[in-house]
Amino acid sequence: MTDYRTWQRRTPRQRIGRYVLILIGIVAAAISWQLLQIQYNYLGTAPTEFMDLMYRMYPPNVGYTGEILSPLIETVHIAILGTALAVLMSIPVALFGAENTTPNRYTFLLGKLIISGSRSVNVIIWALVFVIVFGSGALAGTLAIAVRSIGFCSKLIAEAIEEIDPGQVEAIKATGANSIEAAIYAIVPQIKPAFIGVATYRWDINVRASTIIGFVGAGGIGVELNTSINFFAWQQVLTILIAILGIVIVSEVVSAYLRRKVR
Repeated sequence: MTDYRTWQRRTPRQRIGRYVLILIGIVAAAISWQLLQIQYNYLGTAPTEFMDLMYRMYPPNVGYTGEILSPLIETVHIAILGTALAVLMSIPVALFGAENTTPNRYTFLLGKLIISGSRSVNVIIWALVFVIVFGSGALAGTLAIAVRSIGFCSKLIAEAIEEIDPGQVEAIKATGANSIEAAIYAIVPQIKPAFIGVATYRWDINVRASTIIGFVGAGGIGVELNTSINFFAWQQVLTILIAILGIVIVSEVVSAYLRRKVR
């Protein structure tokens, strides 16, 4: 009698393990949903409240546009300066955090600690910290954007460094170059596209973040938006939201264009 066997991607034990993990995930999600005690009473009144808000916001206060030009420009400046500072500070962190360029395991752990620490704290928290230290204004916002972006940029740049061709580095060192010269002439050319792409993409993200940090006094258009909301000036709020949408669209277009150019 011929024995016909069917190929299985996973063993029976692996399949049982997958089913158990899926079951645990479903149970955990159900328990979390139950513990949140979400109220659904708002579903009946939400459409009415939303339409009432839209009625109060429309039409936008066009005359208010001139007053928000300066905060809008400040928002863009915060994003640009914050990204520039982050990119500059992320270079040594990335070199420490990459396994093939870090001097020793202690600097490697230091680099990973900085990367994780920067990324684990939200930009609003960083903005609150710098507002307390430096006072409200664009300086606090710029530093918050920069510190929050270090981990993101360093992580991606470090990964790009780890994927370089080590043969080019060895060839440069064979000519008598030191570590700094090897980094400049062997590592930098290989990671240049990734570096530009990361910087551009992070700037695009920071434009959006710069519109929010003003809620805690860190400068930018968020300050005007928070003030208008507090005074229930809904037509001004709609004007600001349209302006923010315009900035975000422009940043997205510019970012996409630059990323295509460096491919």
